[in-house]
Amino acid sequence: MDAERIAIARTCLDAAYDGSLSFPDIIVRLMGAGFEGYSVDYRRDAQTYYLPDGDTVELATPQIPGLVSEPFDSAKVEALVRWAQANDREYSYGAFCEKVKAAGCAGYLVSFVGRRVVYYGRTAETHVELFPQ
Repeated sequence: MDAERIAIARTCLDAAYDGSLSFPDIIVRLMGAGFEGYSVDYRRDAQTYYLPDGDTVELATPQIPGLVSEPFDSAKVEALVRWAQANDREYSYGAFCEKVKAAGCAGYLVSFVGRRVVYYGRTAETHVELFPQ
């Protein structure tokens, strides 16, 4: 992976946590750099970015307090996604991560090509969110 793409991925990761870029803005930047998606792993505190040719870069994420709960609460995950989409003044990505882990989310996969996010639990339950039109 070239240094420029790694820098773009790092900038987008940092921007998610500091609130300087919205999720749609992050997607535009990552797609512009040629990424086809990324995954977030709350159990490893890592985020992996994928190129279509199979090349990847993995970046450490800030450690989010708490363990991934069991069971997976799909309704709670969906409500947290709606909170994120509403641009609520109280929203932060760090708070979202903490709350979604408490709802049993072990991680999620973002597919730019598929225009969806798949949230998954420890026993592989899923909740799928399509990108807004």
